[in-house]
Amino acid sequence: MSQRLAAGQIVPNFAVNDIHHKEVRFPEPKGSVTHLQFRRFAGCPICNLHLQTFVQRISEVQQAGIREVVIFHSTDQQLLPYQGHFPFHVIGDPTKSLYKKFGVGSSFAAVLSPGSWPASIKGMFARDKPHIGFPPHGGPLGLPADFLIASDGRVISSHYGKHADDQWTVDEVLSKARSAA
Repeated sequence: MSQRLAAGQIVPNFAVNDIHHKEVRFPEPKGSVTHLQFRRFAGCPICNLHLQTFVQRISEVQQAGIREVVIFHSTDQQLLPYQGHFPFHVIGDPTKSLYKKFGVGSSFAAVLSPGSWPASIKGMFARDKPHIGFPPHGGPLGLPADFLIASDGRVISSHYGKHADDQWTVDEVLSKARSAA
C-alpha cells in the first residue's frame, strides 16, 4: 500500500473514466475543490445509506464549489444498478489501483467494529437497499477514506476511516471547504 496522504501533500495529475465513461481529471481543472470519497463495494448498505445524504444535498455541495467524486472497488457493471443515477461522478476501481495510490486499505475492523453496526443494520433495512452478492467484489473489509483536494492538487484535508461507517458527513465536507477558502 502507498503512504497515506496528509494535508499539504500534492496529488499528481491523473485522469480516469467514471461508470458513464466520462473523463474525470485530478486535480479539477476548473478551479473547484474536489471531495474524493473512497467507499467499499457496489451494494454496500453502509455506503449506499451514506451517499444518499450527498445525493439529497448535492445542490448545497455544488453551490459551495465542491465537485463530488466517489470511488468503489467494484466494476462499472456492478456499480451501475446502485450508483448509476447519482448526480456526481462514480468510479469503479476493481483492481484497487487508486486505493493503493491514496493509501486506502482494508481491515477486519471494517465490519467487526461496533461503530459500523448501526449504519449496517439501518442500510440493510432501507427502502432502496441494494442487493449484496456474496462475497462482494473486492471483499467486505474495505475501509472508507475522504480527501478534500484543491484545484492545484494540494490535499486540503484527509480522513482514513477506522471502520465501515467512519467517513465525513456532508456538513463536515462543507465546513472543511469553507475553512480552506
